[in-house]
Amino acid sequence: MADPTDQSMTTEMEAAVFRRLRDHLNARGDVQNIDMMNLAGFCRNCLANWYRDAALEAGGAMTKDEAREIVYGMPYEEWRERHQVEASPAALGAFEANRPRES
Repeated sequence: MADPTDQSMTTEMEAAVFRRLRDHLNARGDVQNIDMMNLAGFCRNCLANWYRDAALEAGGAMTKDEAREIVYGMPYEEWRERHQVEASPAALGAFEANRPRES
């Protein structure tokens, strides 16, 4: 059993979980970001933003495009061309009603 007090073990497990989530999402190009936002409150772009935030907090340098390529497994524009479809009016309405508001 893993020792939850071992920080390096925890970091390794968290990294493995992130990679598994990333790979799962990459295998599900049919799942649209707007649907993820409406159901879960986050999407691939959120993951990329969080990844970039972590890199910057650690003293690294990373652009939004670099972070998105890590999460999407390809350049963002290429992913959009391959997988993104026009959002339905219902999905757009749900997003507008539930989207995070800046305070």
